Parts: sequence; structure tokens; C-alpha cells
Amino acid sequence: MTTLKPLAGCRILVSRAKEQGGALSSTLRQLGCEVIEIPFIEIRPPSSYKPLDTALRNLAKYDWLILTSVNGVKAMVDRMATYKLGNAALSHLKIAAIGPATKKAIEKHGLKVSVTPKEYVAESVVASLQRRVKGKRLLLVRAKVARDVLPRELRKAGATVDVVEAYETVAPKSSQRGLCKILGGRRKPHAITFTSSSTVKNFVKLLGKRAARAALKKSALRHGISSASIGPVTSATLREFQLPVDIEAKRFDVPGLVQAILAARAQIQRGGFLMSPSTSVFR
Repeated sequence: MTTLKPLAGCRILVSRAKEQGGALSSTLRQLGCEVIEIPFIEIRPPSSYKPLDTALRNLAKYDWLILTSVNGVKAMVDRMATYKLGNAALSHLKIAAIGPATKKAIEKHGLKVSVTPKEYVAESVVASLQRRVKGKRLLLVRAKVARDVLPRELRKAGATVDVVEAYETVAPKSSQRGLCKILGGRRKPHAITFTSSSTVKNFVKLLGKRAARAALKKSALRHGISSASIGPVTSATLREFQLPVDIEAKRFDVPGLVQAILAARAQIQRGGFLMSPSTSVFR
């Protein structure tokens, strides 16, 4: 007798950038899910590399390096290679990573990570560092648009913080047509994943505020497309745009998001109402 996989019959739209969507998509497929990939984010170089280049030429003056994403790690390492800077240039630094994926990307390049917070949000990085950085100079490498919690709170803790943009995220115009088509078709996804505040903002940018709210509005109990958020920061952005938070990961990473989706499906199968499917196959 064939045992159905836990997400058999589910359709989930994965909105991560093409460079990062693989792990989430493959895990969902292994669980029996039909995956629709439409990236809400495109990674681009910054408008100018000057701030990053200046920081890399002056690495000796820093005590800490803080990296908040895999994209930031890649951008920094690529730029170091341009100037033929090896790991020796970073050997005196303590390195903080915002989460396990970022830590893994750093360690892949032979670098040691000193701090990874228990929860993968800026506030937890602050909590992990605030007693260790007074009088220290920190280099924060991140996206062009990011929350100011980290630099603001670490400066309050007595650190000097230089923030440099290593990349920027934009809404890919090429995704607009595919998104409108899938949301307007008969085989709508049961859920859309949101893995950062940028994915939420770009979802709204691609559709417009009214259409974005209509897409996630539940027409009746348990009928509609659910939002699946990777954590409280992303959820707060959904609510900022008056969009529902139907599923939220307890652990703020891709495995945590998958577990939250599995828990939602299991609750529906037990007769609960946590996830709102488009069709009866998700019940």
C-alpha cells in the first residue's frame, strides 16, 4: 500500500530569489508538494561598490564583521577576490552571522563564525553582541534596503558601526506576468511563502496593494490562498500592508518554515482551520 506524502495534493508558490529558492523548493517537493516558482526578489550589484571597497581596504581597523545574509557573504567574498584579498585579511576579526544559512556560507569559505544568535533576527544579534562590542569598531555588510535595528542598537551599546551596501534587491518585472496568471487561473496555489520583508514588499509592488490584498483575502472559511511567513519580522511587514498572516514559522529559517507548513496541513487534516486552502484537496 502506497503511503501518501504529508504535502501530497498541495500547491505552494515559492517566492525566493532564483539563487536561493532551491532548498525550499526541493524540500517541499520531497514532501509531495507541487511547487510553483515565481521569484519576488532579484539580487543586483549595488549602485556603487565604493563604500564596500573602502571598507575592504581598511579591514585592519575593524574588530567585528557582521553578515546578515548569504547574499552578503557572496558579495563580500566576490569583491575580496577582485582585489586578491584572502582570508588572512579577515583573520583578526570576530564574525557574527544572523542565522545558520549565513554561518554555513561563511564557513564554506574557510572562515570561523564567533556568534550566531538563537533566533535569526536583528534583535537577537544585538542581544548576542551588546555586551561584547563597547569601544569596538564593527563592519556591517548588508543589502541596500534593510532594517536599522542592528546599527542603531549596537551604537547604543557603545560600538562604532560602519554600514556598507554589498547588494540590492529589486522586484523582478519578469515575475509580474507569471504571478498574475497563476493567481487568476483555476489552479491557484494553496499558499505563498514569504521569506523576508522584501518578498512581501515586492509582492505588493508586483500586484498593487488592492490586488495583493484581494489575492490573500479568504472568500469563505478555509477557502483562499494562505500566506506562510518565515518569522515575526516578515509577518509584521505583511500586517503593515494589511495582509493576513496564516502560517508563521517558530524557527525563523527554511526548515522552520517547512515545519510550520506541515503543522498547518496536519491541523487541517485533524479538522482545524489554521490554513485556508483554495480547494478541497488541501483539507
